[in-house]
Amino acid sequence: MQTYRAAVIGCSRMGAFIDNERVGHLAFEVANYLAQNFPVSHAASFFAEERTDLIACSDLRTEVMAEFGKRYNVPAERQYTDYREMLENEQPDIVSVATQPEQRAEVVIYAAEHGVKAIYAEKAMAASMDEADAMVEAVERNGVAFNLGTNRRWDTGFDKMKEIIDSGELGALRTLIIYGNGSLFNTASHNFDLILRLNNDEPASWVSAHLPEGDNIIDGNIVREDPSGQGIIQFSNGVTAHALLAQLGWEAICERGSVTSSRDGVMWQVRRQNRLEPFPIFERTSSGANIVTDLVHALDTGEPTRGGVRVAHASTELIFAFMESHLRNGARVDLPLKGSKLCLQRDRGPRQPRFKP
Repeated sequence: MQTYRAAVIGCSRMGAFIDNERVGHLAFEVANYLAQNFPVSHAASFFAEERTDLIACSDLRTEVMAEFGKRYNVPAERQYTDYREMLENEQPDIVSVATQPEQRAEVVIYAAEHGVKAIYAEKAMAASMDEADAMVEAVERNGVAFNLGTNRRWDTGFDKMKEIIDSGELGALRTLIIYGNGSLFNTASHNFDLILRLNNDEPASWVSAHLPEGDNIIDGNIVREDPSGQGIIQFSNGVTAHALLAQLGWEAICERGSVTSSRDGVMWQVRRQNRLEPFPIFERTSSGANIVTDLVHALDTGEPTRGGVRVAHASTELIFAFMESHLRNGARVDLPLKGSKLCLQRDRGPRQPRFKP
């Protein structure tokens, strides 16, 4: 079978080294205890997938790329400070774009327009809705397979949770609850994508939201930091989602019971009427590796990915709708969102990765 050439743009934390931070994390240690490969970063996921060959990288910091090269066997001559030069010289099939959101749209659009066949973009999708719209147009016009790094969409535990919901054994889905919505671009990007998947990617009709520090963070159309947010999302099929700033976890409430996940997907529970039941056994695998495998399958078959650029756009739209609702004192904001000019612009340098566990 064909092996696909992969390259990473943005060689820092999510691009390459977050695996070092996960040592000691409960979900990571559970996977290791079960003797399973559990890559987390983009590079580690490519490195673990036998159908991809990680051949090049790009970052503005040569010292970071040097560490990347040591860890993932990428020689110095294939480390580029200019991602455009890398794409021209190396012509990868799959590109990972693990930059900050402020730079992501530019890189994704350029890659889509210069021969890249598949893109694995880190979340959140973009720093503005105009950029997200432009990404959709470029990716679809060039027929590029696309997945966003909202890992819970490819998590086997949440696959099982969705299977229980879809079976109808607990009745129709009525309510979704996010406990611990967190900051919108960093954490809620995961959560919004997850509830979309659990609700079969039904479109949202409206949101109403509050950002506790929003007044201090949003300056006109400029979002100076990543704000935390809580609120309500109403879906077109009648399902209502509540995003809370509480302890991390998720719950799907159906007519005759509920399914709950807590402790970042380590603990699971099924409640049928007033009776607790054991959660079905499932195989734990790496969601990062599953994202890469999904892209490989799309390249092999021409079939759509589990995510896709439209799904990524939908979760991004919820982020900006939350901010717009806050600016309107919590008023309902109808979706599709129209006319938002908010843009994330943080005055900060890149985060230094942890090169060792």
